[in-house]
Amino acid sequence: MSEQIEELRRIAASVDAAPAGMEAYLAKVRDRAYTVTDADVERLEAAGFSEDEIFEQTVAAAIREGLRRLDAAELAIG
Repeated sequence: MSEQIEELRRIAASVDAAPAGMEAYLAKVRDRAYTVTDADVERLEAAGFSEDEIFEQTVAAAIREGLRRLDAAELAIG
């Protein structure tokens, strides 16, 4: 399984830094993903972000947060 985790780390690291204007949305993805709605995405689209850009940034933020939590759990257990 560690090979898959390392692949996720590589994928998340390969995504460009989030552009200005997405910070609040990506914080919501990291901290309260269950509250993200279509309206959040629509606001980003209205601000000029493409669906692909929103998707890539969303997935990268979710992967990074998942890995951060995994690392914290491993430290707590280990």
